[in-house]
Amino acid sequence: MRRLLIVVSSALSVVAVTAQGPQKEIVEGIRNFTIVDPTVGCAGTTEARVMPELARRGYKSVINLREATETGAAIDESRTSAEAVGIRFIHLPFNGQKPDPAVVEAFIKAASDRANQPTFINCASASRVSALLMAKRILVDGWSEERALGEATLVGPPSAALRDFVLKYVAERKK
Repeated sequence: MRRLLIVVSSALSVVAVTAQGPQKEIVEGIRNFTIVDPTVGCAGTTEARVMPELARRGYKSVINLREATETGAAIDESRTSAEAVGIRFIHLPFNGQKPDPAVVEAFIKAASDRANQPTFINCASASRVSALLMAKRILVDGWSEERALGEATLVGPPSAALRDFVLKYVAERKK
């Protein structure tokens, strides 16, 4: 049985600490923020104004999966804000309706690069994040599909179509 302890760490955030696994936090300006492990943090919509907070937390890079045409994506503002505080900004637009294997490959390379870690990864809701993280977990980290899907469900469940795309992508790469 997991224990859940709520700790108020500042006026801006509430930390949910579990015995193991991803930790959800409520941080103003970040939707669905999850600390996955010491090398990865994930989220949905992330406002450009929170980049100093991500830098304070030690993130060295941001991998943004939003398309520039999405409402509220603010890619240029996020890039400027991240770079101003010394965070590398990597924009890999990933369309969840028409997923591109080339973006998955670029994501795995960027997320696996130790120079980018710890890495903060975001999209609009965290569903694209969790789908791509699944691919990395299975192909790079050697996780089972079941374990990777379990983590993805906690981070921000991918749609059935994205889940199936990733599992097909993984199966093709394992051949």
